[in-house]
Amino acid sequence: MLSSTTSLSIEKLQLLTPTQAHDLAAEYGSPIFVYSEAALLASARRALAFQAPFGLTVRYAMKANPIAPILRLFNDAGLQIDASSGYEAHRAIRAGIAADHIMITSQQLPEDLTALIDQGVRFNATSLHQLTSYGRQFPGSEVSVRLNPGVGSGHSPKTNTGGPTSSFGIWHEDIPEVKRLAAAHHLRITKIHTHIGAGTDPKVWHEAARLTLKLVEHFPEVTTINLGGGFKVARMSGEQATDLRSVSAVIAELLALFAAQTGRQLHLEIEPGTYLVAGAGSLIGRVMDQTSTGEAGFNFLKLNLGLTEIMRPSLYGAQHPIIVLNDTPTDPQPYVVVGHTCESGDLLTPEPGQPDVPATRQLQRASIGDLVVIEGVGAYCASMSAKGYNSFPEAAEVILHADGSSALQQP
Repeated sequence: MLSSTTSLSIEKLQLLTPTQAHDLAAEYGSPIFVYSEAALLASARRALAFQAPFGLTVRYAMKANPIAPILRLFNDAGLQIDASSGYEAHRAIRAGIAADHIMITSQQLPEDLTALIDQGVRFNATSLHQLTSYGRQFPGSEVSVRLNPGVGSGHSPKTNTGGPTSSFGIWHEDIPEVKRLAAAHHLRITKIHTHIGAGTDPKVWHEAARLTLKLVEHFPEVTTINLGGGFKVARMSGEQATDLRSVSAVIAELLALFAAQTGRQLHLEIEPGTYLVAGAGSLIGRVMDQTSTGEAGFNFLKLNLGLTEIMRPSLYGAQHPIIVLNDTPTDPQPYVVVGHTCESGDLLTPEPGQPDVPATRQLQRASIGDLVVIEGVGAYCASMSAKGYNSFPEAAEVILHADGSSALQQP
């Protein structure tokens, strides 16, 4: 065999029962995304319990999954919205989210920024150019500024959003220019935003908060800090998830200490995306074909889905539980699982962190036509995929309500 990674045991269904998976596939076809309303609400409650001694705002990073039912569900639960483009802000407004509950933090300055701000949308400047443009359009107003504190953390360079290799935010050494621009346009900087990437270690979050508070010392009018998101979820058995209680405890301690030393009681914002939705999603598909490359190669399962639905394995070497559903007595087999597009990189079981290296996964012995469920797909799957590639139709998305009923998301 070539390079391979095998699980110690076959993954089990977490969100759906086999009967539910079969019923949903029969009703809506496959591939199909299914999002659990109960799981979404549970993650929202955990985020809202984040410790913050002087007030908390939880913003959902809607780029993770922007469909309207999820936006409305989180809005009703008390979350606000982090939009990564003007287009996302418009989408949230169409879903019924109040404009003043939306903050834009975007690499690309919206062309209709004036119209969005006039509706009440909040703005977070992520570059000196954006701050200048905002100041010219809205002199004398208040604004938030995203700063790059000089360090980052992530499971791969592609998810690291801080430090010298990241273009996100204004470099911390440019703070004098930030202050000059603010003075020139009579802007009041009332919020500092940082986001270093993903992580589970409370020590990393302690350092992120400490660095952010050091940046706040330069801006006496700041009343809020936003530490972004990046709270890791455990998709695979054996992975470590971020413990929000531990992380929030160290951040709350720093905020209390800062208040004692400076008299400034800072409101806290966080922006989880993956944490809120990743574990609430399942992707149902089928085995459409099988092939083998001999004793020195692999046995491949080909699914009726791939890059067109889930790009994370091919992009990051990310790992997702894959469960084959059939009535065959348990008979684990090593398979490499691939997608349906005409791309060698359409690989659903790569080596961890190595998207170009195929790895075997211990799965139930499969036959053509068997149902397959991929879990942990609520975030950055339907919203971040090669939709339309090879002209495959877009997979349906369904909300599974707490009472067991389901509803198809309309495009």
